[in-house]
Amino acid sequence: MSFDMVVIGAGPGGYVAAIRGAQLGLKVAVVEREHLGGICLNWGCIPTKALLRSAEVFHLMHRAAEFGLKAEGLGFDLDAVVKRSRGVAKQLTSGVGHLLKKNKVAVVMGAARLEAPGRVVVQTDTGEEVLEAAHVVLATGARARELPGLEADGDRVWSYKHALQPKRMPKRLLVIGSGAIGIEFASFYNALGAEVTVVEVMDRILPVEDAEISAFAKKQFVKQGMVIREGTQVAQLERRKDGVTAHLSQGGKTTKDAFDTVISAVGIVGNVEGLGLEALGVKVERTHVVTDPMCRTGVPGLFAIGDVAGAPWLAHKASHEGVMVAEMIAGGHPHVVDPDSIAGCTYCHPQVASVGLTEAQAKEQGFDVKVGRFPFVGNGKAIALGEPEGMVKTVFDATTGALLGAHMVGAEVTELIQGYVVGRQLETTEADLMATVFPHPTLSEMMHESVLDAWGRAIHF
Repeated sequence: MSFDMVVIGAGPGGYVAAIRGAQLGLKVAVVEREHLGGICLNWGCIPTKALLRSAEVFHLMHRAAEFGLKAEGLGFDLDAVVKRSRGVAKQLTSGVGHLLKKNKVAVVMGAARLEAPGRVVVQTDTGEEVLEAAHVVLATGARARELPGLEADGDRVWSYKHALQPKRMPKRLLVIGSGAIGIEFASFYNALGAEVTVVEVMDRILPVEDAEISAFAKKQFVKQGMVIREGTQVAQLERRKDGVTAHLSQGGKTTKDAFDTVISAVGIVGNVEGLGLEALGVKVERTHVVTDPMCRTGVPGLFAIGDVAGAPWLAHKASHEGVMVAEMIAGGHPHVVDPDSIAGCTYCHPQVASVGLTEAQAKEQGFDVKVGRFPFVGNGKAIALGEPEGMVKTVFDATTGALLGAHMVGAEVTELIQGYVVGRQLETTEADLMATVFPHPTLSEMMHESVLDAWGRAIHF
């Protein structure tokens, strides 16, 4: 079968690329070996947010008295919580299938490999199908990294998939890794009553975030009862029928601690195996396909987008790269997706969100910076919501007023961050943001005040 474009992988990068290509008049096929929607819709972004919403509601139920309300006999049904999460994922996966059909994208279920440039062989349930196209887009995504001795077994040591469909409620939980995945699961199980310990090999949790935001988040997690161990490595896991003994190394000393469950969240590796990339001369480094800023691999007609093409490992980055590549294939001249203008969001409690350079990164790059901060406790809407713990931080180029970065921790900051993302995309300056009227009473007013504070003009703090 001949197409203008064949996309390998139907996650948030692949299915979006396929739909955009079809919109532009291309004949498109998408190959998927497991689930439409990929990891994000089935095992990542969406089902985890459904779980975290249940945890958030449960947390608020325990605070009912603060709001003049009464709630008695509080409890939860873990199976029902998981069932809701899986239902949300299923609904959206079905929606992807509908969108592909609506846009007349051919869907081929099976495992793909590149036999030659522009020639894709798909192993289906009924045999092999050969798809030919002048342009092929790799959108095969990534999977959880497994370190020797820390491999998930589905019983005592869980991957994110096991944690999404738990066979029991953990009592003493060890989370290895404090990136977005680790911290979100730590937050979820902690809210439901587990004793949670988070181990991070770096010197601070949430290591990709601004150091000030990481420190603030850590303080809140500890207040919620979590144990945070930074600069710590898991040297060994002794697995037993009834639990796991973890050997934790810190500062040259090793201690042992007992847990009934461990979640390993130590990063991801790209899905590059079995695709025939080596024979085509595609360059792969640290399990990720090397591309130029336009997602070209160096092999004519072959592109790579999303997680398989490297950091940042975010669904929205994959989607925009998919659109960019589809538009290039159709003869357009789209803008490059700028990694520094892509927001990162972590849906723990409190939420964490950021875009652009941290204060340390800006200084390392030689910028003379102006930094503004504003606390949630100074905002009327935050106090009315009962969410006074948080902070908005902005980093500017002192010379030009350019917004270099924005970093937040607190309630609903994953929604607020987009305001600064738009600002960076439009190359805004502090003068533009200062002149912008923010509605009252809203959490977004803190964004305004943080900008004002960078120039010593904050009103409410």
